[in-house]
Amino acid sequence: MTKLAEIFARIPRHWLFAAAGLIQVALIALMVADRIRILRTGSEVTLQTRPVDPRDFLRGDYVVLGYDISSVPAGELKDTPTAGRGTILYVKLAPNADGFYQAVSVHRDPVAVATGEVLIRGRVIRGDNCGDDRRAFCSSLSLTYGIENFFVPQGEGRELEKARNERKITVVAAVAPGGRAAIKRLLLDGKPVYDEPLF
Repeated sequence: MTKLAEIFARIPRHWLFAAAGLIQVALIALMVADRIRILRTGSEVTLQTRPVDPRDFLRGDYVVLGYDISSVPAGELKDTPTAGRGTILYVKLAPNADGFYQAVSVHRDPVAVATGEVLIRGRVIRGDNCGDDRRAFCSSLSLTYGIENFFVPQGEGRELEKARNERKITVVAAVAPGGRAAIKRLLLDGKPVYDEPLF
């Protein structure tokens, strides 16, 4: 037996189970604290939703959300090598005349932003299979930002889906300096209908 195994053999089992339980609770607490940090300190951006393919309609008690920033031009990344689906990219957002944030440019790494601009981190889900070897970015990219699902009270999803498909739903998201985002508020015709609680 190694020394480490001997040390663990001396510790009573109930202490080992208690330690394992505490580690799990600590990990959950860290995830909750991280989300609270994003919601409290992240820059607010208002995003326009768009209709989602009916095959992705409500599953359970959440609404699937798509955004105008879900599909973006690759810009300078077009025809450059990609690591494939799931590649992390950074999208620079700036408000348009209506106050909705829209994509300005796409980057492999974080870049500096001007006042009023925000950098959001996304993962490529389509547009990474072009070029001769099918391993280059296409001219258009589809990305997810981790804000595509919003949980709602039981039985309220269908009405929100209908409003989403009529482009009446907008989302206020908090974006942390590192680019991670969380939904902060759901608006229906510009009026808040759901606020994400901090706990």
